[in-house]
Amino acid sequence: MLRTGARPDAFTLPLVNRAAASLPGFVGAAHCHGIRAGFGGNIYFCNTLLEAYARHGLAAPARQVFDEMGTRDVVSWTTMVSAYAGARDPREVSQLVTAMRMVSGCEPSAVTLSVVLRACTALRDTVGGRQLHCYGVKSGWAGDFLVLNSLLTHLSQTASLEDAVMLFEQSPRRDMVSWNIIISEYSSEGNVSKVADMYGRMRADEVCPSCETLTSVVAAFAKHKFLLQGKKLHSFAVRSGLMDTILVASFVDFYAKCDELPSSVQLFEEFRQGSSCLWSAMLWALIHRGMFLDAIRLFERMMDSLCFPSADVLRGLVICYTEIGALKFGKATHGYVIRNNYAAESKSCALETSIVKLYAKCGYILLAERCFKRILHKDLVSWSSMIEAFTINGHACSHSGLVNEARKLFDFMTKTFRLAPDLGHYTSMVDVLGRSGNLEEALQVISDMKVKPDGRIWGALLASCRMHSNSKLASFAAQKLMELEPDNAGYHVVFSNVHAGGGRWAEVEEIRRSTVGMNMEKSPAWSCVSDVGVLW
Repeated sequence: MLRTGARPDAFTLPLVNRAAASLPGFVGAAHCHGIRAGFGGNIYFCNTLLEAYARHGLAAPARQVFDEMGTRDVVSWTTMVSAYAGARDPREVSQLVTAMRMVSGCEPSAVTLSVVLRACTALRDTVGGRQLHCYGVKSGWAGDFLVLNSLLTHLSQTASLEDAVMLFEQSPRRDMVSWNIIISEYSSEGNVSKVADMYGRMRADEVCPSCETLTSVVAAFAKHKFLLQGKKLHSFAVRSGLMDTILVASFVDFYAKCDELPSSVQLFEEFRQGSSCLWSAMLWALIHRGMFLDAIRLFERMMDSLCFPSADVLRGLVICYTEIGALKFGKATHGYVIRNNYAAESKSCALETSIVKLYAKCGYILLAERCFKRILHKDLVSWSSMIEAFTINGHACSHSGLVNEARKLFDFMTKTFRLAPDLGHYTSMVDVLGRSGNLEEALQVISDMKVKPDGRIWGALLASCRMHSNSKLASFAAQKLMELEPDNAGYHVVFSNVHAGGGRWAEVEEIRRSTVGMNMEKSPAWSCVSDVGVLW
């Protein structure tokens, strides 16, 4: 257009600004051209320029444009508030909203309230959310669908789902998004009865469900393996033409969790030209069934189809290589992750954590620790994985004989922080004491604990009795194990080995005869050596 000598007008450049909002690095050029062309005082041009800067998280240049504007309307104020909300700057958001009302006399719109509510939700600001709710009621915006849905999201994520449901039930009008918010929250909680009830009410109110609605419902059905209800939902989705890629991936996951893997495969093959999320769903379906080699072959097909793998897909691949002990290929995947900068682009550290587990389980604790230290934003899972890495490589209290340290940690937990230990904590304590020969103290821990002992804790005590040849206590632990798991041949074998270690061969023969008489067979031990022939 410029090369032909045509001059852009007040309608052309705002369109360029909106295009620039999707092109990093181009906003500044559009800004400069608009100023040179004399549109710096045009409110439509400036508003679209503010939006472009806000979408790229560039609050400072957006504020410069805003401050230089001679005239501002509600769109100008709202866009600037959105820029600071995106930058997670509550102070500037608050000051702008106050100035908007007090200085300019411009009242917030439904979009303004929605933007500020979204900021309150991101910052977990329940007080600010309540104030906005009150303002919305007094100003008459509470019945607006955009404000209502923002309030429902805020309440469900910062206060409680009960508060959100109360507002939902009191609202005289509700749209599809309102129903989706409540159904999605119930689905996240795993409350399948509420999900089914709300979905039925939604259909009864003649509100047409969307793909997002069906995705939330099928996720709840998958958790509880409601195969029949899920199949009916699938039929409805096909008849209604609501099968988008994410919903198809949800159904692939649903059938796999309901032990209908052939149905997952069939659905995947019908839609496999879709996005990476569909490949990811099929990959994880195979992983959950322990079909690691099939998952690796599926990944190879994905790469051949020129579909770019997501971080979730690569995490699944690393888990496959971890399970089969294929360190060489795990390292190749790690290299691919580094070259393509997945760690910087991903909002989660799950992929990096899976790499830590890979090196730890393959015995490379130093590499695991190095990868752990490079994780910028560690979460609970990453810390737990590194602790587990030290544990399985002999750097834990029980394996290192650090009895006093274990006692101190247990006392810190129970007495200093007043945390109630669960069965896993008690089992670890019994293992520490038992390995160090403090068998009576280990038994006392079991006797004093406030939870019911299971086979794991008695098994830990029995293994320690074998280590220290204490046949009397071993007999007591074995008796408890037989009561809990009478069909577990492994415990019979351990008890037999305790007597064998003490030379009591008559008892050994008696235990083995009883095992044969009960038709029990111990599963043979096995090991796996990586035989993956193709490096993608």
